[in-house]
Amino acid sequence: MVLTGGGLGTAVLAELAASPARDAIDWAHLHVWWGDERFVVAGDPDRNDVAARTALLDLVSIPPAQVHTMPTSDGPDGDDPEAAAARYAEELAVASRPEDHGPVPAFDVLMLGVGEDGHVASLFPGLPALFDERSVVAVHGSPKPPPTRLSLTFSSIASAHEVWLITAGVAKAAAVNLALSGAGPVEIPAAGAHGRQRTLWLLDEAAASRLPRSMSRIASP
Repeated sequence: MVLTGGGLGTAVLAELAASPARDAIDWAHLHVWWGDERFVVAGDPDRNDVAARTALLDLVSIPPAQVHTMPTSDGPDGDDPEAAAARYAEELAVASRPEDHGPVPAFDVLMLGVGEDGHVASLFPGLPALFDERSVVAVHGSPKPPPTRLSLTFSSIASAHEVWLITAGVAKAAAVNLALSGAGPVEIPAAGAHGRQRTLWLLDEAAASRLPRSMSRIASP
């Protein structure tokens, strides 16, 4: 499974931690990856993995070796995001099996938040990472702080059996409408996120408020 960060992504993990369904999961057989990460020092509260550990991962019996965090800026590659991206790409490649048919595992579920500008992971409109064919890239000049990040690319996202795009709030409504109405991924990166078997949008009523009536089934609770 690939996790997403942000307030909503972390809230989903916290709800799972509080749910009786938590104990129905065989955590010993789960591998956790991340779709993107802020390239800052280990333990920085801006990091997605810090929030995920607090919300869920430290509360369940998942083996530490199966939690695949993205490198930090004080890690073995130092403050070199390009080398850090290559290191995570290598870890993904090692975990990939022949039946996955690619340089990354065929994830069962890959979760993505959607920003007001339509970005997913750290793939922002118009930035070079949108066109990169490597599995993991360093992102420079992010319009959201911090400016340097690591991110899976579209090709890695497309390796997942299911991609779940999770977003809420009226501020996201325009981006959701564009992504589901034929916008291109350069303008609205969320439009380029697709799973092999299913692409699932999970929206609240506010985020779905600008969808045309023909899409009302998608917007149903």
